[in-house]
Amino acid sequence: MHILLMGPPGAGKGTQAAELVKAFGVPHISTGDMFRAAVKEGTELGKQAKACMDAGKLVPDEVTIGIVRERLAKDDCKKGFILDGFPRTVDQADALKGILEDLGLSLTRVLNINVPAADLIERAVGRRICKKCGATYHVKFNPSKTEGTCDECGSELFQRADDTEETMKSRLSVYEDSTRPLIDYYQKAGLYTEVDGRQAIDKVTADLIAVLKG
Repeated sequence: MHILLMGPPGAGKGTQAAELVKAFGVPHISTGDMFRAAVKEGTELGKQAKACMDAGKLVPDEVTIGIVRERLAKDDCKKGFILDGFPRTVDQADALKGILEDLGLSLTRVLNINVPAADLIERAVGRRICKKCGATYHVKFNPSKTEGTCDECGSELFQRADDTEETMKSRLSVYEDSTRPLIDYYQKAGLYTEVDGRQAIDKVTADLIAVLKG
């Protein structure tokens, strides 16, 4: 089972990936994790990626694709994986197809957790995080018992600097521009399924699992 998990910032990809890992026993592979592992292992590609990141530059496609190739070739991916954060462009999607063909694999399904922009902005703007223990709340959907105070440890809650309407609109605009061609790409390949991410977390999980088992 070789899954590509898509979704805009704040759609809950990390949460759902963790549930799919439990359900199917395959690794969750995110771009960030791949980069960190390659840097830690000191591979040649990892060194190139680190040099770019340290300089505040985007990691070039050829380096990113090479790191993806190295990661997907590892033994733990033989029975499957959940890929998150790659590809981000049609060129990268073509590269991923080539990598999988070289490994004798192919994508089983592309799952997109779809949440309208207005909902994502509301989720972000209302999010509050504990300064001490990191517990997460929401002023509307999951408020703390005492406003501004963590239920777990009693510490102060704060709003992240990037959890603003302006920042989220910018991030979602970039995501929409880069992702729409990918959605078309995978629809044409007959691999694409969209799940409503506005539902309760366990209902989204159930829908994703139903698609994969169906």
